Amino acid sequence: MPDTLSDVNSGRGMHDADGADGAGEIDGPDEKNGAEVMDSGRTVRVSKYLARHLRHQPERIGLVLDAHGWVPIDDLLRAAAGHGVRITRAELEHVVAVNDKRRFAIDGDRIRASQGHTVAVDLDLPTAEPPTYLYHGTVARSLPAIRAEGLRPMARHHVHLSADRETATRVGARRGRPVVLPVDAGAMRRDGHVFHVSANGVWLTAAVPPAYLRFAEQG
Repeated sequence: MPDTLSDVNSGRGMHDADGADGAGEIDGPDEKNGAEVMDSGRTVRVSKYLARHLRHQPERIGLVLDAHGWVPIDDLLRAAAGHGVRITRAELEHVVAVNDKRRFAIDGDRIRASQGHTVAVDLDLPTAEPPTYLYHGTVARSLPAIRAEGLRPMARHHVHLSADRETATRVGARRGRPVVLPVDAGAMRRDGHVFHVSANGVWLTAAVPPAYLRFAEQG
């Protein structure tokens, strides 16, 4: 059955915690001008379509990611077209270039999501020395569980942390009034916890125990 980006917009049971889930109804690419006339609405819808299939459900359109999450761009465009969603190479490159969160990375003729996967991939990121403090954006209703259990990756492979309060505030605001929790990343590192940083500057770690969180600061 042909796909549409409205199928992705409805979520159909999918949710991407950083707001990249779904995609809206989409027309075909402008054959004459391509990405030059790609409006913001289509840009967002294509970005959400990519997030769904590069992070969560590649098999839905017959994609096979390699062990590190990469897929040939031609395979991605062919798979999307085969399921009723036509995206040009120029549009794809435009979406990657203008995405303010740099959700996707292109390396030659292949593409992957920078982080946020729920499918099994190894991003092969080197360990990194974190700053003294990192930050996590959340909302008040999540605090009781966080106080009890700390930060857990849930369906993802890592807990995602921000390098500054402003970014963490924006992350928390996606779900309501934001609460920003400082994370004592320096102490975690001294205690043996491992950190990575993705291509788009998101800090990743397996979990954050409650002892390393500071609960007094709210956005």
